[in-house]
Parts: sequence; C-alpha cells; structure tokens
Amino acid sequence: MKLTLLFALFLLPAAAQMHSLSREQLIKYTQQNPFERFPDGRPKVPDALLEKLKAMSAEEVLAIVRKGYANQYADGFRLVNPSKNLVGRAMTLQLMPLRPDIGEVDQKEWREKHNGARLSHQTALDMLQKGDVFVADAFGNLNAGGVVGDNLAYYIWKTTGAGFVIDGAIRDLNGIVPTGMGGYYRAAVPEAIREVMVAGINVPVRIGKVTVLPGDVVLGDREGVFFIPPHLVQDIIDEAEITHVHDEWTKRKFDEGKYKSSEIYGRPSDPALIKEYEEYLKQHVEPRIWQRYQGQRQAPGPQRKKQ
Repeated sequence: MKLTLLFALFLLPAAAQMHSLSREQLIKYTQQNPFERFPDGRPKVPDALLEKLKAMSAEEVLAIVRKGYANQYADGFRLVNPSKNLVGRAMTLQLMPLRPDIGEVDQKEWREKHNGARLSHQTALDMLQKGDVFVADAFGNLNAGGVVGDNLAYYIWKTTGAGFVIDGAIRDLNGIVPTGMGGYYRAAVPEAIREVMVAGINVPVRIGKVTVLPGDVVLGDREGVFFIPPHLVQDIIDEAEITHVHDEWTKRKFDEGKYKSSEIYGRPSDPALIKEYEEYLKQHVEPRIWQRYQGQRQAPGPQRKKQ
C-alpha cells in the first residue's frame, strides 16, 4: 500500500505517464541520508565507503536484516563476470509493457520539452555518472528483448566504472564479458529491446523482491545483490569489517592444524584464544570500530548465516 501511495505521489504532478521523483521528493524519502547529494537530490554515498565495500561479500553485510530491512536482497541472476563484485550507487529505470495510447502521449510531451529528443531507455543511460550502477526494472520479461547489448553495456562501463543490474534480459553477451564489468541479468537473448515504454527514471523500482530507491548502495557478489539504504552504509561496513577480520583470524588458526572447528568457530571458548583473537581484531580494525566491538562483547559472535 505504501509503495502504491508513493507511486501516486510522484505521478500526480506529471502530465503524462513518465515520471521522476523531484529533488524535494527524493530528499523526503531519503531524509535519513547523512551524506552529500547529487543536484537531483539523489544521495551520494562517499567513494571511500564504496571502496571498502568492494572487498566485502553479501554474507558480510547481513547486518542490514537485523536493522529491520529484511527485503533488500535479490538473487537468481546470471552474472556477466562471476569473479567481479559490483559496487556503486543505484540510478534507476522503470520500464513497463508498451501501451500505445500512453506511449504516444509520453513521446509527444517529451519531444516538446526536450528539443525533439526521443524518450527511451537510453535517456536514463545518458544520465549516468561515475560510480553509478544502472538498475533497470524490466519486469522480468525476457520477451522484451535485451535492455542493453555490448555497445550500451560498454557505455555503462566506461561512464560509471561499475555495471548494471537488470531485472530482464540483455543481449550480445559475448561482447560484454570481455569488458570485465560487473553485471546481473535474468537471461541473454538475441533480440533488441522492444514493446516497452519508459515509466520512470530515478524512481523507486522493484528488482526481484526488493524496492530500490535512487542512491541506494548496490553490492553484488556471486550469490546475489544487496541494495543498502545510504543511512545504513557506515554501520554495516563497520560490522562487516569486524566479520572480515574474524574470518581472517579463524582461517589463520585453521591453517595451524591444531584445532577442531568448534574450538575456533563461531567464537573460541578458551580464554587464551579469546585474548589472542581480540588482540588481533584490535590491531586490524580502526579504533572507532574496536570501541564499537567492545560495546558488543556480550554477543556470541558475528551474527550472520555464513558457515
């Protein structure tokens, strides 16, 4: 119901079906964002935090679930380059099945307002910036053809340095893979995009079972994709760094070949090992994160599903 009301809010001021959130609306719905913003109001999570996320996996950011955001993970994708994690800020496109009477009105009004330019999925691509991830809701329709092929995928790669998440099809896979870019899609098909219309740019979209807002941080690995609200990013990275160091120490102890798994993982019970682990953690995380860990010492260990 809330999403329906939100849809209505940003649809009402528009004279046609194509819509975008205004700067004021973006600020309203992302009011907890602690960072700077792009001119259009989209949250701009700092590059330094994005860099930290590049070394992390989906399991390491599961803290998002404990923070009340249980619907931020989408999976079941095919991957352009499975060894390449995808990290960036979401720039969204919403496509819908073409209905000619609506589409004709949209095209006419768009051309009138934009010096004859045609409204298409490339309109959204031309808005991409460095560090963006192109997030396209193509309603999972493989019969709608490839939203991007090798040429437009290359444009995404060169413009953003990141990649794409497309809940739909792509094409020219043989031409996309060599770029080394990160990309998530439902299937590869020979046909180009067809029988769709642009319903929104930089609006909330649905990817799998996730509602994605413009400016969400995208983290994709071999398993799937998390869409992280900006106001949670710093806390999640802090907790993920503790998990990362915990895993590093655990594997170092297993390398010694002296311990059973239960003696080390999820948390050692021997006081000497606990002291060794905590000293290792103190040396390998920022003082701020160490202090945070000290405040959470009553917990039984990192809270995540990873085994």
